[in-house]
Amino acid sequence: MPSISKACACCARNRTPVLHSPIFWTLAAGLGVLFGYANPWTQLPIASLLLPIALASFGMAAPTPWTAFKHAWRIGSVASFACLYWVYWPVMYYGEIHWALSLPMPVLLAMAMGCYYGLFGLAAHLSNRISHVLATMFLGFAWTVMELAQASLLSGFSWLTLSSAFVSWPMVVQAASVIGAYGVSGVLAAIAVGLVLGVRCRMCLLVPLCGTLALLVFGWQRMDSYAETTPAHNVAVVQGNIDQSIKWDPAYQRSTMDTYVRLSREVAANSNPELIVWPETSMPFYFQDDTPLRAPALELVRSGKAALIVGAPAYERTAAPRSFVLFNRAFLLSGADAKMTWYDKEHLVPFGEYMPFSSIIPVDKIISGVGDFVPGKNEQALKSGDLALGMLICYEAIFAELAQERVAQGANLLINISNDAWFGSTSAPHQHLQLTALRAIEQGRYIVRSTNTGLSAFIDPLGRIKLAGPQFQQLATSGMVHTRTELTQFHVLYGYLLMGLGALAVLFAILIIRGVGRPGQNHSLR
Repeated sequence: MPSISKACACCARNRTPVLHSPIFWTLAAGLGVLFGYANPWTQLPIASLLLPIALASFGMAAPTPWTAFKHAWRIGSVASFACLYWVYWPVMYYGEIHWALSLPMPVLLAMAMGCYYGLFGLAAHLSNRISHVLATMFLGFAWTVMELAQASLLSGFSWLTLSSAFVSWPMVVQAASVIGAYGVSGVLAAIAVGLVLGVRCRMCLLVPLCGTLALLVFGWQRMDSYAETTPAHNVAVVQGNIDQSIKWDPAYQRSTMDTYVRLSREVAANSNPELIVWPETSMPFYFQDDTPLRAPALELVRSGKAALIVGAPAYERTAAPRSFVLFNRAFLLSGADAKMTWYDKEHLVPFGEYMPFSSIIPVDKIISGVGDFVPGKNEQALKSGDLALGMLICYEAIFAELAQERVAQGANLLINISNDAWFGSTSAPHQHLQLTALRAIEQGRYIVRSTNTGLSAFIDPLGRIKLAGPQFQQLATSGMVHTRTELTQFHVLYGYLLMGLGALAVLFAILIIRGVGRPGQNHSLR
């Protein structure tokens, strides 16, 4: 019979090291995302790199493709939940769904998003067929493709963009003006993978070294050479801080209008802006109808010098079987006659603004009170004087292609109106703001952001955020912005970048099939 000391020694030899434990890395990736991405507590952007580090480590070390996918899916699901935990809030508080049914919803969403990370883990496993240096570059490319897929498939949900975690360090993400936010995410992922493979191959450390230097040098050069060459325009944002739970109650419609008009008159008297921006659905009624409810807004424009952007639901008469369709609309009122033009939201929120597959899914939307909207079709910027306004309503600001379209339509200033009151004091409003800042860098445009309860802000073309005020307070304030007509390299190269990704996909597929520079025996993590 073996002695106790020998048995303990045997257990010690067979015990899984903590740093090689899937559970450890799953929790580390989750915490890295929670505190690496924007949140109300504290943010350390570099912590977000724990996610690609964990995914690459276990994907490459897995003995089979299925194991690689499974480990990466589990890590990605936990990390996605850490970022998207806030989904339960609007479902429970405003969707009137019991907490026991609300809490699983962010879990289910995170598990679905985890599939993307599972595929990245599978790509990491396939990278064992090529040299370590090539694998580092391949996995950076794979991360970019993964984020592009997240933004495109099933209506798209590009909330988990890795580069958004570094917006609070604007020098790091200036390369988005050339390769876009997803491209910067790929570089950041390659840096993380290079650190993992640097343990096996010192040459791989050149990738994180060169990648980091490239991001920082380019960022420093762009920020150092930035200068304004166009006249400044004074634009105001109004944050009404209307309680979401009563917003759609008809009894509060007039008081809501009075609040926004009062705040607008105050800021107009103090700073004389040429444009005042109210948030998404700031008017909880059909503003297009000529009723006494909208009269104060029209009088505000007619009696002052400022044009006005108003968010409100709108409708259009149609033939049977539906007598009308609804839009999430931004109205622009300008001139002495308060001339009205508008933009209808193009990219709607599934389950919130409409029900996908409504013909086969016999349930209502999760969020009530805002109607079943249809996408708008808009081809021109809204114009007021020298301002050509590219509208991005709510989470349209997280999609790179929509900001690309607005600038292609002639926008020299981007306007994001949103209602983040749905999300309370969770991480969502902070994440939304930093995602919006990426659009400013990609397109080289100022963004004016007006929200119901915060976070309202002015964002310059370098992605630097100047908050208009804290959350959950009424405020009306103005800021100086500059219209810009020059195009970033990202805007010019946008279509070519997509074609380049396709060409790289073919190239890496050939390299993997042929096993170019295939390394020796792979040592799995145990």
